[in-house]
Amino acid sequence: MSEAGGGRGCGSAVPQRAPWNLVATTAALYLVMATSVWTAAAAPMSREEKQKLGNQVLEMFDHAYGNYMEHAYPADELMPLTCRGRVRGQEPSRGDVDDALGKFSLTLIDSLDTLVVLNKTKEFEDAVRKVLRDVNLDNDVVVSVFETNIRVLGGLLGGHSLAIMLKEKGEYMQWYNGELLQMAKQLGYKLLPAFNTTSGLPYPRINLKFGIRKPEARTGTETDTCTACAGTLILEFAALSRFTGATIFEEYARKALDFLWEKRQRSSNLVGVTINIHTGDWVRKDSGVGAGIDSYYEYLLKAYVLLGDDSFLERFNTHYDAIMRYISQPPLLLDVHIHKPMLNARTWMDALLAFFPGLQVLKGDIRPAIETHEMLYQVIKKHNFLPEAFTTDFRVHWAQHPLRPEFAESTYFLYKATGDPYYLEVGKTLIENLNKYARVPCGFAAMKDVRTGSHEDRMDSFFLAEMFKYLYLLFADKEDIIFDIEDYIFTTEAHLLPLWLSTTNQSTSKKNTTSEYIELDDSNFDWTCPNTQILFPNDPLYAQSIREPLKNVVDKSCPRGIIRVREESFRSGAKPPLRARDFMATNPEHLEILKKMGAASSIDAEDGLRFMQEMIELSSQQQKEQQLPPRAVQVVSRPFFGRVVLTAGPAQFGLDLSKHKETRGFVASSKPYNGCSELTNPEAVVGKIALIQRGQCMFAEKARHIQNAGAIGGIVIDDNEGSSSDTAPLFQMAGDGKDTDDIKIPMLFLFSKEGSIILDALREYEEVEVLLSDKAKDRDPDMESEEQPFSDGDSENQSTEPLAPGSQEVDLADQESPEDSSLGSPPESPPAAAAGEAADEATDVSPSEQNSDPLENHEPTSLDGECTDLDNQLQEQSETEEDSNPNVSWGNKDQPIDSILADWSEDIEAFEMMEKDEL
Repeated sequence: MSEAGGGRGCGSAVPQRAPWNLVATTAALYLVMATSVWTAAAAPMSREEKQKLGNQVLEMFDHAYGNYMEHAYPADELMPLTCRGRVRGQEPSRGDVDDALGKFSLTLIDSLDTLVVLNKTKEFEDAVRKVLRDVNLDNDVVVSVFETNIRVLGGLLGGHSLAIMLKEKGEYMQWYNGELLQMAKQLGYKLLPAFNTTSGLPYPRINLKFGIRKPEARTGTETDTCTACAGTLILEFAALSRFTGATIFEEYARKALDFLWEKRQRSSNLVGVTINIHTGDWVRKDSGVGAGIDSYYEYLLKAYVLLGDDSFLERFNTHYDAIMRYISQPPLLLDVHIHKPMLNARTWMDALLAFFPGLQVLKGDIRPAIETHEMLYQVIKKHNFLPEAFTTDFRVHWAQHPLRPEFAESTYFLYKATGDPYYLEVGKTLIENLNKYARVPCGFAAMKDVRTGSHEDRMDSFFLAEMFKYLYLLFADKEDIIFDIEDYIFTTEAHLLPLWLSTTNQSTSKKNTTSEYIELDDSNFDWTCPNTQILFPNDPLYAQSIREPLKNVVDKSCPRGIIRVREESFRSGAKPPLRARDFMATNPEHLEILKKMGAASSIDAEDGLRFMQEMIELSSQQQKEQQLPPRAVQVVSRPFFGRVVLTAGPAQFGLDLSKHKETRGFVASSKPYNGCSELTNPEAVVGKIALIQRGQCMFAEKARHIQNAGAIGGIVIDDNEGSSSDTAPLFQMAGDGKDTDDIKIPMLFLFSKEGSIILDALREYEEVEVLLSDKAKDRDPDMESEEQPFSDGDSENQSTEPLAPGSQEVDLADQESPEDSSLGSPPESPPAAAAGEAADEATDVSPSEQNSDPLENHEPTSLDGECTDLDNQLQEQSETEEDSNPNVSWGNKDQPIDSILADWSEDIEAFEMMEKDEL
């Protein structure tokens, strides 16, 4: 059987390339056979109603696109609440979200091929002329390589693809001579400097005018990137090479993919979320199919479809087998640790994983696609939109919804594969919700909180590039589209690339070789063609039979969470597992069930783990409103120069570091060390940041004493020896129940392990300077160069060897709101508000009897009952096999820096656990 990109057979033992339109063709045949039976499952939607809904989509697009052109163009995006354009630098920074904006009329470029799909050819021709006339790609602005590739480069290539198609038809675009392609080539060359790394992985950001690492570029110091950011380039870059004949683009994208494949975790065949672009070390070792990884998997499979390189399919199948083995817990998709994939890394899911059912359709694995899609649809029916993140029992974790299109994408592909009219009804619900809840006079506004229906002044370009495209195609018949959509492949931004590129200007370089490829169960490849017996069972009610058990999955009266229902046990009269929300400490039966968890059987063990996760979620929900974002203590003095950044808990009183300039100063230990009485060494702490120990009095009382002694800030160090932010939930220091407006200095909290770094450094170097801030600052390279001179040999080693993993620069600028994840603790472990310090008979303790200076003989005393152990238990189970936790020691005079940095690799990694604004 042949296809547009060249003929390849199906059915041999070795997985072969499938015709792109085989899914649609087989679906059509299946529908013919099953037409008489569909009415039993869902009434077929009449052509008139489909046309009505299609016209409604067209009107909605006109409303969004028209308001962008009227109120925002040539700005990158429309601000639909204030009816004006969003121009980078003229609005308050939103962190990484703004990296998509490059002053290149982003929404217009992203919408080009949508205009053609929606049969708006005249508007498309006008839009192309505007792009050629107005858009400048040489702006002095730092942009995301990933976003610029998928939105701008992809938009230009998609526009070019359909422009030459229209020109061949002879009515429109007769004047067109490849101008969009020339712009795409110009942009491609501007992105190439980002690949100037030893690994071949691109820097995450680049300056369109000045490139990388030049002083005026203001970028090039980053060390980490997400897996999807580096692995979502091959379609656009290969298409650019095939269109232009310049092979360099495809070669660079292939090299990045090759490196990611080689760095996969070999025992689990999973990849992490964040990777160091210089060393290839995994910075975040959790793995899933959502934010940070999603389109890496998508592009492996689609690169095989577009380019015909079997190694891409082999890699995808290897990863897919691991995903279904570890991450897939139908209907859920839960992140796991790459080294211990049987342990869940979090108890919530993000909205970006909604694309995965659509990818499973392309793979041919229809059952789990139906299951996950139905679960997501039930969440949408509960909240009107898919929250940015939601828990395993389907409560809101992050309440925003920026009008993401991934669920609509999967709905379209499931309808194409099954022909089930149920998915038309799903699409109808999406249209109704958008018009009812998101539509505003100047366009469609993102939801700030799906629970309250509040809006955000934001309409991202992907809303026009993807949402309306998929919704229109869902309701359109073949004759409603002016070209054959089956001749194209969708990029992750839904831009269209022609399949005939597979035989055009093929690179002469050696194709990828998949080393150490692991043979998988043959059934894994049966779906590749796909196998019609698996994709389309004989029972036309197949999809409905899969969906039916999930209809009440998010119902409060019957939440399933991550329970795999043991139907046989229930039928025999056994009781369902105990849920955290139902637990009562006074119920003897509940206590007996808890005793059995983890001891009687593997099923009880699973129930026990789930119960602990649910308890954490309940605690998280109760404390969420009191959360403050974590803070940072950055050691800036020699020999650290900002390379060591410690996770610090905030205080509910004192100077708010998120609203004021950071506080910088040398540290000094207070006497008494617990700070519970007037300081006896005010001359030592005046003008400095005082170190005080937790315990024996309230936090606010400690703050007042060091403030009265002249300290400019305070760091409270936990007295529970061995405590650490990577094994305990970060908490915020509460006041004393009184008015704390008199406290004007910033106060931060460090666990024992983090505090020991400061104390040991003070013992070793006598003078230690730190920066208290809401986010880590870039280290000063000039100060670092002033470090003690090395011998010639040492100097060479210093310049050629990369920094230890623990010395990576930490960028906390990605944090957008207090709902972002905690520094130094997993996202699912929010700061637990400490209700102040217990007095512990402080009035009976004289200054002479209180703890002595920690630098002399530090014997910490634990306080009972201040922290729960559930988070600790899960965190200890979740630590990877390769992580270590050595004791900090400054006794080695030869390599004090290496010693401390190696010890703190975990903590630097914890900083990187912050969720990115990609969510």
